[in-house]
Amino acid sequence: MSWLPLSFGAPMVLWGLLALPVIWYLLRLTPPRPRTEVFPPLRILARVLRREETPHQSPWWLTLLRLLMAALVVTALAEPIFNPREKLPAEGSALALVVDNDWASAVDWGKRVATAERLIADAGSNGVPVVIAFTAEKPNAEIGPFDASAALDRLRAAKPRPIPTDRPAVYARVAATLERLPGASVAVLADGLAATGDEAAFKTLLEKNAARLVWVTSDRLSLTGLTGADNQVDGFTLTAIRAPGDPAPAQVTAGAFDDKGRRIADATLTFAPGQATATGTMKVPFELRNDFASIALDGEHQAGAVRVLDESSKRRRVGLLSQAEADQAQPLLSPLYYIRRALQPFADLVEPSSADLADAIPQLLDQKPAMIIMADVGTIPAQVRQRLVDWVNNGGTLVRFAGSRLAAAGNDDDLLPVRLRSGERALGGALSWTTPQPVTEFPKNGPFADLAPPTEVTVSRQVLAEPTPDIVERTWATLADGTPLVTGMKKDKGTLVLFHVTPEATWSNLPISGSFVEMLRRIVQLSRNQGAAVANAEAAAASLAPYRMIGADGALVPPTPDARPLVPAAGPLPVTLENPPGLYGSETGVFAHNLLNASSTFTPLARPQVSLPVTAIPYAFDESENLKGPLVTLALLLMVLDTLAVFWMGGLFSRRPRRAAATAAALLIVFGGLFGHADFARADDSKPGDAQAIEDISKTRIAYVITGEPGVDSISRAGLEGLTRFLIEKTALEPGPPAGVDISKDELTFYPLIYWPIDATAPMPSEAAIARIDAYMQQGGTVLFDTRDQFSNGIGGGSASPATERLRDILGNLNVPPLEPVPSDHVLTKSFFILPEFPGRFNGSPLWVEASLDASNTENRPVRTGDGVSPIMITGNDFAGAWAVDENGDPMLPTVPPDPMQRVYALRAGVNIMMYMLTGNYKSDQVHVPVLLERLGQ
Repeated sequence: MSWLPLSFGAPMVLWGLLALPVIWYLLRLTPPRPRTEVFPPLRILARVLRREETPHQSPWWLTLLRLLMAALVVTALAEPIFNPREKLPAEGSALALVVDNDWASAVDWGKRVATAERLIADAGSNGVPVVIAFTAEKPNAEIGPFDASAALDRLRAAKPRPIPTDRPAVYARVAATLERLPGASVAVLADGLAATGDEAAFKTLLEKNAARLVWVTSDRLSLTGLTGADNQVDGFTLTAIRAPGDPAPAQVTAGAFDDKGRRIADATLTFAPGQATATGTMKVPFELRNDFASIALDGEHQAGAVRVLDESSKRRRVGLLSQAEADQAQPLLSPLYYIRRALQPFADLVEPSSADLADAIPQLLDQKPAMIIMADVGTIPAQVRQRLVDWVNNGGTLVRFAGSRLAAAGNDDDLLPVRLRSGERALGGALSWTTPQPVTEFPKNGPFADLAPPTEVTVSRQVLAEPTPDIVERTWATLADGTPLVTGMKKDKGTLVLFHVTPEATWSNLPISGSFVEMLRRIVQLSRNQGAAVANAEAAAASLAPYRMIGADGALVPPTPDARPLVPAAGPLPVTLENPPGLYGSETGVFAHNLLNASSTFTPLARPQVSLPVTAIPYAFDESENLKGPLVTLALLLMVLDTLAVFWMGGLFSRRPRRAAATAAALLIVFGGLFGHADFARADDSKPGDAQAIEDISKTRIAYVITGEPGVDSISRAGLEGLTRFLIEKTALEPGPPAGVDISKDELTFYPLIYWPIDATAPMPSEAAIARIDAYMQQGGTVLFDTRDQFSNGIGGGSASPATERLRDILGNLNVPPLEPVPSDHVLTKSFFILPEFPGRFNGSPLWVEASLDASNTENRPVRTGDGVSPIMITGNDFAGAWAVDENGDPMLPTVPPDPMQRVYALRAGVNIMMYMLTGNYKSDQVHVPVLLERLGQ
């Protein structure tokens, strides 16, 4: 039953409202108000016995109050629902729920889950089984049929994946399951994006056993993706896409981030009306662009709006090649001397180990350079020439310098930008009518257009280009007489450049000028990295381990358990559950595997044309609200008011003030118990007391100092949670959740160990707070200071990091005992695991503890510290960083070096520290058990 925004679950109960007139008649009668007589008692008694009283009529407002209370109770029993939702079609032999949980569904995943929950709830009310499948999960995932409760559990356990959908495979599995359930309703919860094979997939799913189609999509496809991020001459060029046909203009902002997540650049991309592609440029210095680790679109919390970058988008790799042997006695005459000096600040230089061109050129190409510079190289060997041509055509930049060998080699249309005249041209000299020529203004069509011409540079010798119709377009620099000094041209995806002089200062003084450096710098920026360098063919085919993945929400996260190593290939690699988008490799080098590529587009998904009945609904949250609880609460309030009114009419508040006050207080207590319980509980929780203290000591808990730095505090908590899980798994100890403490006001005695990460940017603790720490340590507690900087010289070293300097300032106000690195025979090395060292996220800093009083008696006492526990421990290995895990139990931070066993040793070190803290001298006394048993005669 539904009336506009209100419906009732049990509308028949509303017939009870017809009883309101009867209730009104009965409520009109109420006992008369007692009369007050002073004296005499006998007269009053005689009057009472002689007169017969009749009921008195109740006031109209009290009758109305009681009628309203009765109406509220009847209405509440009818289960009213405000803004009721329409019942969805989930009938038939079964409900087949097919949900897209790919990267495009991450933005509004909550709405998708809410819509699916309503469909499952309606199927449960109809008593039909539910088949539920997700299009971005493993192909062998269980799909049912399930009952409604199990289907809800499956739905709530699912999450969006940063990969595309696989509709053909999943729809085929659902169709096979529906062969046993003909006549089922099929609900397709689509992401709105079309994909390859959709038409065949929908035909497989719907043409045989489906009785109805429920089509659920968003109102409009509002995704924006990043398909390109190229490091060009004047900046990083970005390309973004959206769904075609949008008539409204739009702007998106992109941010560039370094490997520590800091934002270092911005750019704005504008979509014109109706356009699906937008471009923008981050105009930042070349050196800053090399620090880009990822680029993301603001406000787009999905994997398609993020691009991770590898070495192919950063500092260029340049190969150097020359046929002339270097003269060690006269290095300035080496053909590559000035080129090396000019390129070293902004390029990685690689050179072959062989002087033979047949071997040298393949060696350079195997390094996948962005640019190759040939200093006076003549004829290219035939067996490697085609491979060099293919490298240029695929995007390589080949820069050649003239010389006697090149002048004698003749023309090469595939590897030279212009045709050359035979021989050389000499300018100046005793037998020449000409003089050395200066450099004139750089042409506007070349990459040197904004450079000032070097007035000090002159050319005395050069190779000449043949005059052709396109010689002007290919000229990047000219001499005063109009002859080309530098020529260049685009060849397929690559670039060919020729300096018509030698790279050493024999034909020209250009190589020793500042303009030479800027010219080479511009050409390097024109080049494009060809990928990660590999040493040989075996390394090229080797797989790369997952390093950092792009989550479905666009955040960079540690690798998931499903991620597998990636084998790089020449073409675009598919994004799958085993190879999700992200970075593959290690800290020494990574390979970027992005979700979208330059050819990606957003094509809206069209509803399949079927003969079945179709119900189309949008994604939406369930906004209906059950009014039964509020109506019952209001009826109880009216009941309290009715009780107070009866007491007032009976004169209770006027005759006996004390009794009236007590009654009112009792009513307030009852009222507060009914309606204010939650608020009172919160108020009690906010005040420290015995109950809070009992709760704190009911379980052993590890504490960490709240520094005020969100990044540090979150890692500390995640680290202690990881250690707590490991303790529960490996020992009989079951600690409670870790506690963050404010050392200036929280009670510290409840915690046996407090982990204190030292951060130089955090505020310096007050003297009172340090005094509380000092008292805590003197009363038996231990503080584990972690500078997290692997400062191996200790607190007494000469130079120190900022974190160690801050630790010295803190320790200067504490009563710190003499310290020493943990000796090899200390109880810490054997309290649970046998450990020779105590690594954390880093490995190298010792763990400092209180020095033993008698460190020389090692033969008769194998465990040196036997009378108590060290009140202080100091390390720089970042224990919390190694222990830190996310909500799935996966490590959050990599170890340095990336050794999987280092994390295990770090957790074992944490177990040993906790055992040492909790057992004290018990562990050290265990070594004397054989002697004690012998004395007891056992």
